[in-house]
Amino acid sequence: MEVAHQLQVGLMYMKARHLFPGVIFYDCVDTLRYLVEQDRKAFLYALSFLRDEPDWVRHAVQVTAQLADMMLARDPHSSRVREAMLGALLHTLGKPLLVNAELPSLKINMNPTQKEILRGHVTVLCDKLKELKWTPSSTCRQVIENANERLDGSGYPAGKRGNELSDLVRLVSVIKAINKLMHSRNGIPPHTPLDAYRMIHEATTAYDRTVLVEYIQAYGLYPIGSLAKFSGGFLAWVMDIDSKCMPTQVHIVKNLRFPDTNISSVIGSDDFSQLGKLEGIVNPADYGVKVVKA
Repeated sequence: MEVAHQLQVGLMYMKARHLFPGVIFYDCVDTLRYLVEQDRKAFLYALSFLRDEPDWVRHAVQVTAQLADMMLARDPHSSRVREAMLGALLHTLGKPLLVNAELPSLKINMNPTQKEILRGHVTVLCDKLKELKWTPSSTCRQVIENANERLDGSGYPAGKRGNELSDLVRLVSVIKAINKLMHSRNGIPPHTPLDAYRMIHEATTAYDRTVLVEYIQAYGLYPIGSLAKFSGGFLAWVMDIDSKCMPTQVHIVKNLRFPDTNISSVIGSDDFSQLGKLEGIVNPADYGVKVVKA
């Protein structure tokens, strides 16, 4: 929650005070990395609390956190993690900078013209950073500029393709795309993890399938922080998963047979038989389930 708030404070410094608050942004990055390294699963669960913040904030924090998680899993001593995280955190800052009379809000269902305006967010951010006389490192710039590029050249802003995109960019692009698909946007409801993975897989030339497999192996079909539905009518937040990415601990919040009754009970897999068969991941909004923030 604090990182999400600080990210918005940093934006305020850039817009109102015409300063680049590097200390604030690096503090956000260092906090996220610390939390990943301290208790990875608890942190992944905490990320699901980011549901009421502006979409650009939620997206930036969640993508940055998962990027850290996956990069550290590859190499816990990588010297690129901090700057790559900073790039991911800053990448979406251009979107709120674009809000004006033509694009009055980022929460509206955008028309084609407004969507096209929004595609300019990377250029707007890079121009703003130049105006503020802040030069990102090569790793940070790589993420800022290329996170929306695709292997087949269908991305933006430069339509780069194939070998023009580094391993780091290929990783970021998959994380970003899955995050977008698994959250509602422009009036489109969120996709389940399985559907999101399938859509990325079917975009055969746009994304690196090896990275997609790596992502699925890390988070599975029932990611920590998602809402699971059981055949007994119970809805529960997934709190922990095993090495096969199957839930081992859940927080029960609703029994659909008694929809007006509040439940708050944490149970382990030994007691899952009480809930019935695990049917899949569902959209909390479809059942009026809200996250209770700690």
